[in-house]
Amino acid sequence: MFKKVLIANRSEVATRVIRACKELGIKTVAIYSEADVNSLHVKKADEAYLIHGDPIKAYLNYYKIVDIAKRAGAEAIHPGYGFLSERADFAEYARRHGIEFIGPDVKHLKMFGNKIEAKKLMKELGVPVAEGSEEPVADLGEAKEIARKIGYPVMIKAAHGGGGRGLRVVRNEKELEVQFKIALSEAEAAFGKGEIFIEKYIENPRHIEIQIVADKHGNVVHLGERDCSLQRRHQKVLEIAPSPVLTRRQRERLGKICVEAAKAIGYYGVGTWEFLMDKYGNFYFMEVNPRLQVEHTITEEITGIDIVQEQIRIAAGMGLSFSQKSVQIHGFAMQFRINAEDPTKDFIPVPGTITAYYSPGGIGVRMDGVVYKGYKIPPYYDSMVGKLIVWGRNWDEAIRRSRRALNEFVIRGVPTTIPFFKKILNDPEFVNGQFDTSFIDRKIKEFTFIEEPDPEVLALALSAAIAAHHGL
Repeated sequence: MFKKVLIANRSEVATRVIRACKELGIKTVAIYSEADVNSLHVKKADEAYLIHGDPIKAYLNYYKIVDIAKRAGAEAIHPGYGFLSERADFAEYARRHGIEFIGPDVKHLKMFGNKIEAKKLMKELGVPVAEGSEEPVADLGEAKEIARKIGYPVMIKAAHGGGGRGLRVVRNEKELEVQFKIALSEAEAAFGKGEIFIEKYIENPRHIEIQIVADKHGNVVHLGERDCSLQRRHQKVLEIAPSPVLTRRQRERLGKICVEAAKAIGYYGVGTWEFLMDKYGNFYFMEVNPRLQVEHTITEEITGIDIVQEQIRIAAGMGLSFSQKSVQIHGFAMQFRINAEDPTKDFIPVPGTITAYYSPGGIGVRMDGVVYKGYKIPPYYDSMVGKLIVWGRNWDEAIRRSRRALNEFVIRGVPTTIPFFKKILNDPEFVNGQFDTSFIDRKIKEFTFIEEPDPEVLALALSAAIAAHHGL
């Protein structure tokens, strides 16, 4: 086992990895930008090193990061998610300099970094895929020909990266003419490569993903599925495990397909095979994320398996600490991405200072967060300030407990997505498990939000009113 690990990330995920390392008896090294001087991950690590300059580039400068790892005596680097987590050149550079990259083989990072090649490979391995182009499409005429062949509506997707960027749905040729150029520009701006592909658009699907864990000795196990259908503009906001609509038979079949695919290519580490499920229960492969997912927490809650610890053990050359037979799924878990965004203003990110903070607790409630009273949310990064994870023995208990936890949750100073989640949890369709990827974009038009008054402001106003009444 490693004696010291550097975490090449920040905020909540860095803290999550630090916790896993502490339980394994591993010393931790944090890196941070000038904007993150007061971040909790800096305080929680055994050592911390400042990287000067641009606050975003600080976490992308892998030459500097590997140099810090060597100077600090770290034997491995955990990339978290985002930033460098899927960069094959980073993994290759670290390993070439004697530092283990806690993630898959470089060839798999390259393989899954190109969605077109990944889709072709999965099709060869018997994984169900949607119809579409098998090579990058750069010409509008070719795009029209492919769209006519597979039939509208179609989806234009960036061949590299993810997060919903460079993704457009078009329903006819006229829309294709407009959106094709926009998608190419978005792909170039977001990922540095203006390559896109076209595939059949599945109307109102469920977004289902399978969590894979594989060691370097050929052992591959799946930990069931997560339902990530609750999205805004193709961005996940609320994830659930297991899916309230999948049957045990569907879970076992899809899990087996993913395990066999991972075995066939010699994959190791953690990874997520993502699918769309249509209204008839058919699955269509989307992509593989060869890294830790933001929503890994809910799989941990329903299986009791620490995915980050397994990830570190695998990188150290150890075998899995469990088998497929020993994996048992208990209850339901939900993860709420608590973002510093204003629901009353189209969810615009709002950086600022936290003036009051109280996180919920109690049985079945987990909080992965790094903000506190007085913390200043920097404007340079993702707007997520924490993840609220709630577990219940059944669907009904998970919903009731989530309502209670959200009602306990207090964050003042910046608007958050907490009121938004309260609306979702009281929507009859959601409660009955009737939702798909269009649910939030459709429902948001029905939700109305009232800004909650700040108790401190109310207290000051009351004091002033009393003083005025008594002529003070």
